[in-house]
Amino acid sequence: MSKSMDISRRGFIGSVAGAGALAALGLAGCAPKAAVEAEPMAETGEATEGAQVGADWLGSAPEITESDIVETRDCDLLIVGAGNGGMAAAAYAADQGVDFIICEKGETVGATRHWFAALGTRPFKEQGVEVDRQRLMGEIVRYSQGNCDQRLIRMWMDESNDMFEFVDSIMTEAGMQAVADEFDMPGGMGGTPYYVSPCEHHYVGADGQMSFSGPERNQLMEERVKKAGREVAYGHELAKLVREEGGRVTGAIFNTSDGYVQVNAAKGVLLTTGGYSANPDMLTALSPVTTHSVTALGYNQNNTGDGIKAALWAGAAKDLTSATMIFDRGLVAPGTKAGYTEESIEAGMPQFPGNGQFGPGTQPFLKVNMNGERFANESADYDYLPHAAAQQPGGVYVSVWDGNFGDDVQRFHTLGCSAMTRNMILAFRGEDGSYDLDKFFEAELEDGRLQKADTLDELADKLGFTGQAKENFLAECERYNELFDAQEDPDFGKEAYRLSELRTPPFYGATLGGTLLTTIDGIRINKDCQALDADGNPIEGLYAAGDCSGSVFSGCYPDQLHGFACGRTMTEALHVVKQMA
Repeated sequence: MSKSMDISRRGFIGSVAGAGALAALGLAGCAPKAAVEAEPMAETGEATEGAQVGADWLGSAPEITESDIVETRDCDLLIVGAGNGGMAAAAYAADQGVDFIICEKGETVGATRHWFAALGTRPFKEQGVEVDRQRLMGEIVRYSQGNCDQRLIRMWMDESNDMFEFVDSIMTEAGMQAVADEFDMPGGMGGTPYYVSPCEHHYVGADGQMSFSGPERNQLMEERVKKAGREVAYGHELAKLVREEGGRVTGAIFNTSDGYVQVNAAKGVLLTTGGYSANPDMLTALSPVTTHSVTALGYNQNNTGDGIKAALWAGAAKDLTSATMIFDRGLVAPGTKAGYTEESIEAGMPQFPGNGQFGPGTQPFLKVNMNGERFANESADYDYLPHAAAQQPGGVYVSVWDGNFGDDVQRFHTLGCSAMTRNMILAFRGEDGSYDLDKFFEAELEDGRLQKADTLDELADKLGFTGQAKENFLAECERYNELFDAQEDPDFGKEAYRLSELRTPPFYGATLGGTLLTTIDGIRINKDCQALDADGNPIEGLYAAGDCSGSVFSGCYPDQLHGFACGRTMTEALHVVKQMA
């Protein structure tokens, strides 16, 4: 048996398993700890009986012998994962004539993330808009508290325009037109100035509607791949990587309905497998603030950390800190707490209580904890409120507004995808300037997640506030009206233009937590997207891009750098293919 085919546990990665291996990989601080009593997740992501959520999330690589392999395929480049990064890599590889195979765990390409960031593109140049790159780098480094590789970020800055040109060629061929989103921040947010870099793009069709009403980018890229005579190999779940003992990664083994399939890659393996948001063990162990603040899922159910685990088994190192993309839009019924529900834990399939996003949750209205007390500046959005709420009772909070909602959200002028609320509400404005709020909130009012009342006292009852908590809630509403009248917030420092009053019935109350979209910490990589070992040395033949890779984010997503995550994902993916070509 050759070294590349020696895929027993001893020859593959036998020494890299358990907490002792975590120390060797720079992950001693992330050694799995039991956090919530429940049944653990197996390597396939399915629950098994007998332990706890968060216990032994890494496990060990499966033992697979040569005789277990039912099929072997060969290529120059193996791409694992057909999401935003994988499909960009595959489409570009097809254009460049690279010999590649792309394998995907699911049965379709991943959902397209429509908004993506790139610098110095034609649409912005035509507007005469330039990016302050030094300031942008400073923002990214500040967001990550220095837990990033600035050389990798510089690569994104330098090559993102090439990525845009490639994406644009595919989208325009399908009749779509790029829109450059130039955001303006009227007066800061969260009590501090932010640099809002002009770099986000999306696409509209001839009807002016966003691309999700027409051809989606990932589907168009799959068509490009098919025209080149290639196919996405669906139903291929990554089992482990193949690495020559102490040397390069030469391929991967996949679990399929027909058995184990090995794909050998002469030039390299590119992991674009996404994060670990759908793996309760990993999420509980690596990012406890997330499981303490999330009430709704918005993630790909296939994102169970397979690529990250396989890379660690193969000797790669992971970011020391976690980072998740959480939107403050996890609307749930009153009385719901954040985190996995007790019922789902007992059933061995931990799930969050809610699903999807309630866009108005991001709007900076008064927000109070379940003791009825205001606890944070509501002007900063996305991760900020859920993270703050993780320290509060139940991990959830209540947002409250009155009949002036429509006018308020126009004045608040939130940016990025949260701006959709102020744009969508315009369709419900009458000729007299009033808004039909009952129609706008019809679905949420009907299912009981959103509460409506003629008085704040009645609203407090519907939201479940009693006793001292109710008194606190009503006092905070009165205090908030005082702040609006004074146009100043000495309590938490919110900008005056984002204050509002609570005097015009009807009144609305929403119980909220975070909606988890994805995790964005992963395998440490260098500026060429090569996976690194614990000593910072590149592992020959192993690359990572997008949410399964690290070295960019820490703690949170840079919420005012709109489209940065998807933009860096596709830029990294193309960068790897360029090296193969």
